Amino acid sequence: MSRLALADLSAAVLDPRLGSMTFLNEITARYPGAISFGPGAPHDEAFEAVDPARLMAVFERHLAGRGLEPGQIRRRLLQYGPTRGLLGEMIAASLRTDEAITVDPDQVVVTVGAQEALVAVLRVLHDPARGDVVAVTDPGYAGAHGAARILGLEMVGVPDDGRGPHAAALRTVVTAAERIGRRVRSLVVAPDFANPTGAEMSLAARLELLAEAERLGVLLLEDTTYRFTAPPGAEIASLKALDRTQQVVQIGTFAKIGVPGARLGYVVADQSTDAGTALADHVTTVKGVLTVNTSPIAQAVIGGLLLEHGGSMRRLGDRRAGLYRRNLRVLLEALRRHLGDPHGEDVSWNEPAGGFFVRMSVNKPADEKLLRRSAEDFGVLWTPMRYFSLGDGGNRQLRLACSSLDPEQIDEGVSRLAKVVRD
Repeated sequence: MSRLALADLSAAVLDPRLGSMTFLNEITARYPGAISFGPGAPHDEAFEAVDPARLMAVFERHLAGRGLEPGQIRRRLLQYGPTRGLLGEMIAASLRTDEAITVDPDQVVVTVGAQEALVAVLRVLHDPARGDVVAVTDPGYAGAHGAARILGLEMVGVPDDGRGPHAAALRTVVTAAERIGRRVRSLVVAPDFANPTGAEMSLAARLELLAEAERLGVLLLEDTTYRFTAPPGAEIASLKALDRTQQVVQIGTFAKIGVPGARLGYVVADQSTDAGTALADHVTTVKGVLTVNTSPIAQAVIGGLLLEHGGSMRRLGDRRAGLYRRNLRVLLEALRRHLGDPHGEDVSWNEPAGGFFVRMSVNKPADEKLLRRSAEDFGVLWTPMRYFSLGDGGNRQLRLACSSLDPEQIDEGVSRLAKVVRD
């Protein structure tokens, strides 16, 4: 068989930034003894008590209570399922109770993780041939940047200064795009403890962004992944809860509040077109092409979890949020203990109230060379912030993720990291 010409492959898959997470995984595997602040994965303790068989039985009893016969239940779980998913009613009910968001179950699409949700929504909303552009926070979630690249979408960055994207910055980006014949159709934004910056948008900033997005005709694609980690009593209303003009498409996941192995996410899309079609229907069409349907077995496991927590995603998340807030507190205390002032001249970092991540600035290039040396000589790993930037930003910054570690590992890891940044 003749070899393929590399130049004949899609330019999207040749983008070196798509391989940044692969590089991180490889270096983590190469140094198994190193303490890794790299992956933002859930802690194993968060699902120690998860018994898939028990949870499926809970969901099966739920279906039986709705009048399904044993044969119907078996087919519901083992056959191809509806493309829109089985949990739309449960998710809609939870959003109504937990977040004061009222949507019809038909406006919820259950997806294979939040990543599929993002890809499907971007595909529906944007046509590169028409000059459509997607705005992303910069720095921002690498999965959003990667999804846009794979789809061949042009991206423009809206700066995140540690407090999220500002309305004025979005206006500047949209105006600049219009000058060259481009149209910004959407902005991907995580207002609650964003990956990778840990930024949380204030209520005023959220309201201003919503108002500006409406004026500009830009849809906000809200990523709520880390919302559940907000300290009790300090929660700020989500963009979707504040949305009065159907300006927000919300994307959620059960990976952090439930079981990551279930690969379950969802889209809340209550918009309609001028032709009377529903945006959720179009998202469902694209999802059908991508994955046909989301695993009914995975949905049964997550459905069982929800039922065991009164049908509430918030209650489900609360069981895990305390663990992550503890880890974040331990990380911030360790940083102060080993490195001193968080606003130092040579080393500084932010101190978010929730989420999985802390962003650190150092006085040297935080690149692959330093990362290898950090692993080999000091036994500690982290993620270069430039992986999350559209351009050359973040060259002297790194991301620390504390979610998957134990407190003792966090303290020892920061002790090692202090030697790296001061060396």
